[in-house]
Amino acid sequence: MKYTVCLTQQCNLRCSYCYINKKESKLSIETAKHIIDFVFKNTPAYEKIELGYFGGEPLLEIELMKKITQIIEEHSLYNKEQIQISLVTNGTLYNDEIGQFINEHNIIYCVSCDGPDYVQDSFRCFQDGTGSSSTVSKNIQQAIKELPFVLVNSVYNPTTIEYLPEVVNYFINLGIKQVYLSPDISAKWSLNDTKIISEVFQRVAWKYIDQYVTGDPIFISLIDSKIALILRGGYKPLERCRMGKGEFAFAPSGNIYPCERLIGSDDGINHCIGNIYTGLNYINMICHKIGDQEYNTECSSCSLKQYCMNWCGCTNFFTSGFYNRVSPFFCFLERTSIETAFNTYKVLEGKFGSLFMDHIAGNPELNSLKRN
Repeated sequence: MKYTVCLTQQCNLRCSYCYINKKESKLSIETAKHIIDFVFKNTPAYEKIELGYFGGEPLLEIELMKKITQIIEEHSLYNKEQIQISLVTNGTLYNDEIGQFINEHNIIYCVSCDGPDYVQDSFRCFQDGTGSSSTVSKNIQQAIKELPFVLVNSVYNPTTIEYLPEVVNYFINLGIKQVYLSPDISAKWSLNDTKIISEVFQRVAWKYIDQYVTGDPIFISLIDSKIALILRGGYKPLERCRMGKGEFAFAPSGNIYPCERLIGSDDGINHCIGNIYTGLNYINMICHKIGDQEYNTECSSCSLKQYCMNWCGCTNFFTSGFYNRVSPFFCFLERTSIETAFNTYKVLEGKFGSLFMDHIAGNPELNSLKRN
């Protein structure tokens, strides 16, 4: 079960592709208590809980985050073995106090950073238009020294995808071991962009292979996640999108959405499936329970469908306008990712096959913590 708690819709950056509209809003403690009750009440005892702090920039409300974490840990149904708390931040706010809090509560720390300055500062600027790269780079380096894990989520779009190999190399040089590469799903991708994707992904794959050969493997999502799927026979039911059923996002207002990407302006209408005070709107939820459906007609006969994220409702919506309709671009992107991962595995399986046991177990990110 995945729950995302949006602490505020305010942010100190103005990233051009952000899907959360900025406004003065802050989650109240009363609403937070209702959300946490909802989380524990609606999670079956046999399922894990992934609870993420989100924004805006959640670290603008660090004191609120501390109070909510206390509410979680003091809840009568709290079980530290069942729940994992995470934090997604833009990386501009970090200090010893924040690092200590993250360590004390075993919070996964993920920074949204797009790469070196010529990439990062093109889209991720402060409100006055100045670039954020130097601040984020400094904070990442400090966090790496103080935290057990520092994850990075890097967004690429049609104008920056050519730099992906350089982006990966940048993070490796910083000391990052886990890199998530995510397409900007709000961008105007065209079929012309597909001409470069295969070549770029292959260059990323060769960097990935080099890290294995030198004994210092790194997790790269577009490769590792697909290798894991290939070895495990595809996505399992609980790994697919269960928006509005096994995944919920909460806006500061208390409105409930099926995914954090769909909060938007939080108007309580578009994508909204209820409110924490009045409950879920089951009529609205019907259109969101899409995890087990087939999508485009061609998906049903595709040999790669079990490895494909054609079930990702928010990505589908942003790229095609429908929760259950895959755009031609996203279809190509997924196919290319799967093929890149398969070819990468074939290169490495002879010499490093035993190192993919974590992939088979469904934990490919653990490979990045090992050295040959």
